[in-house]
Amino acid sequence: MAVSKALMSMPRRIQFFAACSRAIALLLALALFIAPCSNADSAAPQTSAVGVHGMVVSESDDAAHAGVEILKQGGNAVDAALATELAVGVTNPAACGIGGGGFMLIYIAKVRHFYALDYRETAPLQSRPDMYIRNGKPDEDLARDGILGVGVPGEIAGIDAALRRFGTMKFQQIAAPAEKLAGDGYVASEHLGKEIETLAPKLKSDPGLSQVFLKPDGSPLKAGDTIVAKNLAATLKGLGNDPVTNFYRGEVAAALVAFMKAHGGLLTAADLANYRPDWRDPIHHRYEGYDVYAMPPPSSGGVVLEMLGALDSGHLAGLGVNSPPYLARLIEVMRQGFIDREQYADPSFVGVEIQKLLTDSHILELRERAMHPKTSPPPPAAAHDHGTTNLLVADKDGNVVALTTTINTVFGAKMSVPELGIILNDEMDDFAVAPGVPNAYHLEGELANQVRPGKRPLSSMTPIIVTKNGKPVMTTGGSGGPTIISGVLQVALNILAFHLDATSAVAEPRIHEQAAPDVVIVEQAMPAATRSALEQMGYKLKVVPNLGAVGAITIAPANLHGAADPRKGGGAVGY
Repeated sequence: MAVSKALMSMPRRIQFFAACSRAIALLLALALFIAPCSNADSAAPQTSAVGVHGMVVSESDDAAHAGVEILKQGGNAVDAALATELAVGVTNPAACGIGGGGFMLIYIAKVRHFYALDYRETAPLQSRPDMYIRNGKPDEDLARDGILGVGVPGEIAGIDAALRRFGTMKFQQIAAPAEKLAGDGYVASEHLGKEIETLAPKLKSDPGLSQVFLKPDGSPLKAGDTIVAKNLAATLKGLGNDPVTNFYRGEVAAALVAFMKAHGGLLTAADLANYRPDWRDPIHHRYEGYDVYAMPPPSSGGVVLEMLGALDSGHLAGLGVNSPPYLARLIEVMRQGFIDREQYADPSFVGVEIQKLLTDSHILELRERAMHPKTSPPPPAAAHDHGTTNLLVADKDGNVVALTTTINTVFGAKMSVPELGIILNDEMDDFAVAPGVPNAYHLEGELANQVRPGKRPLSSMTPIIVTKNGKPVMTTGGSGGPTIISGVLQVALNILAFHLDATSAVAEPRIHEQAAPDVVIVEQAMPAATRSALEQMGYKLKVVPNLGAVGAITIAPANLHGAADPRKGGGAVGY
């Protein structure tokens, strides 16, 4: 790129580090060498796998096996991804399910073409920009918990659209593993057990949630307990092979609308009947000889592409993975990328100039801004994982799917429709409740992402697929609110710039900086010497146990390497 050398001059804080004495630099290098830079060796066996014919990575081991089961039955990557999606909606119900929606990035090898499917939830037709204002003040809790947080679910419409266009199986074939898991029961993971325990008081107030996730005495089910969701199993089976008709205009729609009306919600029969997923044009940008493909707005895929562009030809490998100079450069670029994120929104309502944001000239501007960091605002509360899940699939024919799906925060709106077993999303929290008011992830809202009837909220979900010489070489995606953006960026760089294998790339400790508040969130696994060096450069740090979860697959002929994130568990299954 014409602007590829613009970041070669280091920001002031990096120059500070570079000016340190040789003795201090050698001491830091020694500390980095002897400190554990990766926890890959401690990862549970099921979070890493190799395969020849196919690979599925999911935040649920049961769901990953469901996807591989479909591949072994002759299904392609799309069939397997959709089966995995339905299954993970059963086994990771606090994060996703048919009451939510998501994004799907698809590569079809036969035609060597990418496709982007947006089945994000939409705002009900009766919604309005001031719906969360009470007594003249915004009340963001109204969008976070309860019936007013529920957007029109897009999951089933998205699954049906992808299956009909690229799948080889009927809906009931790909739904069979999920139906079995829901009806016969599944063992709660450690991650789900913690979420149930944390949310137990709120689960207790909802009849459907308490019936499934609490014991008869009201105590929460724990990791290792068997969870049965027979009503959800019956709903999945009842959708038949025409799920859109049944979900959006049939008996399921009627039950959803009746529930919403009884509880003061806004979603109507018209909202469901009018819902349509959107096939969008994928976006892409070059990085070090690779082509990186991502979801367009209202995804934040463009933000990741901007950041990668700003770091292109920055000779990162020479700095060393997670070295202080590398991390300082990363922090400044992350900050500027999140500033640009404020321009992203639903392109049907806001003129998002995505191609302009990805031009060489704009990326040069972002690099220049990264060299002159602004004054830091006050630090935020600790960031932690929220209700989203990511899955990745590669098949023997070279097809690849990267899919992220969500009901937003943990257990969504904390409400379910008992007779359907469907947990409702709280996706309205992803809109700007009011300009300057932060949402659950401490991201401030702007007018571009204001509530409008039928509008899709801005999302941090950003699955990507990377090619070299026209063929996929890796795919990654994550969960965890805005830490999806920083996590996907770092895992991609760990593979593309530092040439780590998938397991090591995922396990490396990560950082996060999102511009406002201007504080660097660092995982506690980051070596103490590295953290100390960053603080000496003037960065304010907030140490947290973990930052979201990111999965990855590296792809080579007859050599697939998959890695689920040990931070959240899950499974990587190949064959």
